[in-house]
Amino acid sequence: MTVGYIQACAKGTIMHFVSRCLRPLDIRWTCDIDKPSRMSTSGAAFSSDGGEVIQRKLETEQKLKTCGDINTLYEIQRCVHFINSNKFQRVALQFPDSLLPDSVAIVTELGKQTDSQCYVLGDTSYGSCCVDEVAAQHVKADSIIHFGRTCLSPTRRLPVLYVFGQQHIDVEHCFSSFQQLLPDSDSDVIVLHDLVFAHAIDLLTDKINEKYPNVKISEIKYPTSRNNQDEILSSKSPGYEDASVVEDEQQTISKFGRQFTLSSRKNIRDYTMFYIGGESLTLTNLMMTFNRCQFYTYDPETRTGRQETVNVNRALMKRFYMIERAKDAQVIGIVAGTLGVADYLQVISRLKEMIKKAGKKSYTFVMGKVNVAKMANFSEVDVYVLVACPENTLIDSTEFYKPIVTPFEMELACNQAREWTGDYETDFRQMLPGGKNYKDLPNSLQDVQTDMSLITGAMRNIGGGEESYLVETGSLVKRDDVLTLATKHTTAGEFLASRSWQGLEQKLGETPVVEAVEGQRGIAAGYANEKQEEQE
Repeated sequence: MTVGYIQACAKGTIMHFVSRCLRPLDIRWTCDIDKPSRMSTSGAAFSSDGGEVIQRKLETEQKLKTCGDINTLYEIQRCVHFINSNKFQRVALQFPDSLLPDSVAIVTELGKQTDSQCYVLGDTSYGSCCVDEVAAQHVKADSIIHFGRTCLSPTRRLPVLYVFGQQHIDVEHCFSSFQQLLPDSDSDVIVLHDLVFAHAIDLLTDKINEKYPNVKISEIKYPTSRNNQDEILSSKSPGYEDASVVEDEQQTISKFGRQFTLSSRKNIRDYTMFYIGGESLTLTNLMMTFNRCQFYTYDPETRTGRQETVNVNRALMKRFYMIERAKDAQVIGIVAGTLGVADYLQVISRLKEMIKKAGKKSYTFVMGKVNVAKMANFSEVDVYVLVACPENTLIDSTEFYKPIVTPFEMELACNQAREWTGDYETDFRQMLPGGKNYKDLPNSLQDVQTDMSLITGAMRNIGGGEESYLVETGSLVKRDDVLTLATKHTTAGEFLASRSWQGLEQKLGETPVVEAVEGQRGIAAGYANEKQEEQE
């Protein structure tokens, strides 16, 4: 007999599993988030019927903020104006896991001041930073309000309102740390910040501009949406295109929802970056993109400022290694890591065409959130390329069975017109026609480039397309014994045919057809016929 009890408490989830077996031993497993797992044995619990656990009252901590705090932190009046002014009837509210405890209070406040139906999207299809238009369409929503941190990737289907929240920051201490890290008042500095601190940037800007005339403060640039209302699209930002625009001896640079203006006589490499926020995917993305700039950071939560000593060059060399793995690969898996970011279908189509012209085979996968178990199911794939937002496209694939690269890295591996310069791009939209990093694909399918792999030392061919393996007359062609060092499988079918075990053998037509018979009864410890044999 086995009895299980599950108890949820404020500090975590505690599960007691009591197993009673034939031997006079009671084994109790206790798993607590705050304490390591342990196993204890006792004889007293052997006689317990579990009534104490069932009747125990749970003491939960009430961590929800007051109604006034909810109105301020989540800008309830702005949300109400967004809903009522556009006459939305079905509104999807998207929360990250950390903000879900406040969702009930927010829905209650919106229900009092609007006539619309609100739906809480608790588990996003992909990253919580991206607007989940797919989940919103499941409830037939006509708009989305996104709460919390976001990558500010543009969308195309539904109007979106972004509510970042207002995390506490000590402006005086932040400015003091800024002065300690950058004592030279003539320094050329660009100040970037996490979106949850946007509410305090104006006050910090006034303090910095008094003593630092050359400091540039970045502004938030909202992505364009179907509904170009002032609440959705910032009046300071005419559109959403990550690019550099030069006007009147000034250049405006927009990157990842941040926009700043520099003198056209200076290069961005001449500036130092000061980031306000903790360690996050946003910081990693910015450091990889502006890899020629020195970074300083201030974490408002820990109240510490420091110079970032992360070796960006080492990180770039690791990504260069991934590019070499992509060049060696013959079967490429294109993973759709987003269904909401604009132009993701165009990027997938471009990747298919580019991989085909490089003489490789591609397969497309849609698997939701990426994890090790899912990606290990397709052993015939040599390399995966993940199409996702800029903050989720960089994945450390150390634990994965096969490496995962970005669309930019795959293009470096397959597009002969693109060369490695050290500059890095995480936004796949910039590689489409009209983007600043766009490169034409070679027109000819017969251009073959031969080089040596830096990983295996073998010769490899890049280009030629799939048609290069065929002959118009259909006759056999002698294999090149000089360049062909090993057998390669260009399709998943060839890989499956070469495996020693290909799954269960059906042997259709070889097995005689018989009538169904009654099988064993009972449990594995003793089937019915076994008990009868023992009695006999």
